Amino acid sequence: MSIFGLTLPSFTWALILGVVGIFVLMTWWAIRDAFARDFGSSNEKMFWVQICTVVPFLGVLAYVIIGRKRGRKTA
Repeated sequence: MSIFGLTLPSFTWALILGVVGIFVLMTWWAIRDAFARDFGSSNEKMFWVQICTVVPFLGVLAYVIIGRKRGRKTA
């Protein structure tokens, strides 16, 4: 299969799309979770959303390790 002039086996494309899909889902979940939590200020909430958006994988890891503990879950 050839996409953008790059020829790779179908399994490789499926693997690449699967990994990208997982990153997109993780980023989407972190952004959704950040909006659902109550942080001390809206600036902190926007900080976490920006980190998750600009640096997808590392931003999500930082949010899960640090950010989720800082916000309270709203009903």
